Amino acid sequence: MFKHIKGDLFGGITAGIVALPLALAFGVSSGLGPSAGLYGAIFIGFFAALFGGTNTQISGPTAPMTAVSMVIIAGIIAMNEGDVEKALPAILTVFLLAGLMQIGLGAIGLGKYIKYIPYPVVSGFMTAIGVIILVTQILPAIGYYPKEDAEYVEQYKPMAEEIILENILKEEAGEGILVLEDFEETISRAEQTTEADIQKEASTLAAKEASGVLGTLSVLPRALQNINWLELILALATIIIIYGFKRITTAVPSTLVALIVVSGVAYGFGLDYRPIERIPEGLPMPQMEIFTQFKLSSVTPYIFTALTLALLGAIDSLLTSVVADNMTKTKHQPNKELVGQGIGNSIAAVFGGIPGAGATIRTVVNIKSGGKTRLSGMIAGLLLLVILLAMGPVASQIPAAVLAGILVTVGIGVMDYKGLKAIPNLPKDIKLGPLKLSSEVIIMLVVLVLSSVWNLVYAVGVGLIIASLMFMKKMGDLTAERSGVKPLPEKAWADEKEFPEKLKEEVFIKHIKGPLFFGSTSDFQDLAAQIPETADAVIIRMGRMQYMDQSGLYAMEDTIIDLRRKNIIVLLVDVLPQPRYMMERIDIIPDLIPEEHIFKNFKDCVNWVKLNVKDKTPAIA
Repeated sequence: MFKHIKGDLFGGITAGIVALPLALAFGVSSGLGPSAGLYGAIFIGFFAALFGGTNTQISGPTAPMTAVSMVIIAGIIAMNEGDVEKALPAILTVFLLAGLMQIGLGAIGLGKYIKYIPYPVVSGFMTAIGVIILVTQILPAIGYYPKEDAEYVEQYKPMAEEIILENILKEEAGEGILVLEDFEETISRAEQTTEADIQKEASTLAAKEASGVLGTLSVLPRALQNINWLELILALATIIIIYGFKRITTAVPSTLVALIVVSGVAYGFGLDYRPIERIPEGLPMPQMEIFTQFKLSSVTPYIFTALTLALLGAIDSLLTSVVADNMTKTKHQPNKELVGQGIGNSIAAVFGGIPGAGATIRTVVNIKSGGKTRLSGMIAGLLLLVILLAMGPVASQIPAAVLAGILVTVGIGVMDYKGLKAIPNLPKDIKLGPLKLSSEVIIMLVVLVLSSVWNLVYAVGVGLIIASLMFMKKMGDLTAERSGVKPLPEKAWADEKEFPEKLKEEVFIKHIKGPLFFGSTSDFQDLAAQIPETADAVIIRMGRMQYMDQSGLYAMEDTIIDLRRKNIIVLLVDVLPQPRYMMERIDIIPDLIPEEHIFKNFKDCVNWVKLNVKDKTPAIA
């Protein structure tokens, strides 16, 4: 491990410096504050490197993981009356569960299957992440915070009073003292509600209504009337330096330069800006409330979300691993990488950090700076811990608008421009009336729109379902086309050319090339209807049909029954093991097709036909 210590040291330090501003920004964006982002970067960075399967991977909070975490955090905080401290145990429990799920995914060997997630789903999701980050950072970039706008919050006070009363009734029901005939206790508790309680609940509701893409857009006109020009200038200066400094040199991370320069100017000149939340001093401490205040009911609604977070982290990390492989000419271990990421996310959750994954930009920086072993990732994590301990109070003076500016550039950068540019050139394989559309573009746009305005988790699920259905349709069409599930008569195979000409009106030959499955069953079932009244027998050649699923099995059964009703004999040729096994399970063989009607080769079948099928064509006088 220490063979490449110099390269690992430089790589780890450089990657850690690049990670610092992003960790703080992602922490603020998540809703748990900058310290949560920093803790996530420290623990995930160190332990994912120690236990992972990609030597040069640098892990920590990433844009996709933060976007999903943001949804989880906002939902659980809203369920806990807007109190972050009260909601924290449930939030961190969900993050811990996601980490444990990742360990489980790696342990059972699912890492190698992540690559099968369709590109349009990933593309739509990544672009949606960019849109979400970009839109949700508009308000902090212009210095507008809805829950601090007294006039805006005022409209939520009636709703806040209703929620407070509803909570009182729930408490009484839980305590067993709610009596519908006597509301004395309810009235007594309601009278103890102060104006401050109502104001706090209304502020929480206001913040919730103004969150997300739709919430931000709904409140944007009001925000634009209340711009804090200093905050906007700080955010714009940050963005300009990030993009401008890259043109001068890429040796020094432009994000860090922007953070130091703009924060230094704002603090040095004593400007009246809004700083980020205070970063706690000292070592991070375990959040034991995860275990002491554990409630299954508070976590159950988020189990599917935790699984999505685990899968997203797996995809994010393994995509970065592929990039690292291409740069270092090595090969990562996908399942070991998932275990490492899971351990990192689990430990980060226990210490109050937000979840993360392998970070592409930080990994590339590490490799280019000389990082070659897992030691580089561990050094990056330790460097962030040193910065936390030595410079926590200093970092607490960073303007919030600077982190908003950093996140705006992250949002722009994370979008999948490759996928967006390809939209006009993708094949239009779907017809909707007069319109011709690309199925891949539809999937990408559905995931993009649903992720942006509805729910990231459900959008990915919907995208996967649509992609799977479209894939099955395409495979069904291709298989049907190649398998010979076509109208009779079919083009003869080479060994059929000597088939008795006089029996061609009595015997029809059917070829099946490729699997008989749900995608090709409807056409196969039309076979019975295609056979003319003159037919006495149908030969089904199955030597190229390697597989039959349950749909294909029942289609075969229905077709044989229809043919038997017409007194047409069905002869099978060269039945392969799997289809025969399936047909024997439901007694197609021997009940519908006796053994004497099953032949090992076409020649034997033709000999049987010559002996048992008579030519019914009238003789010409």
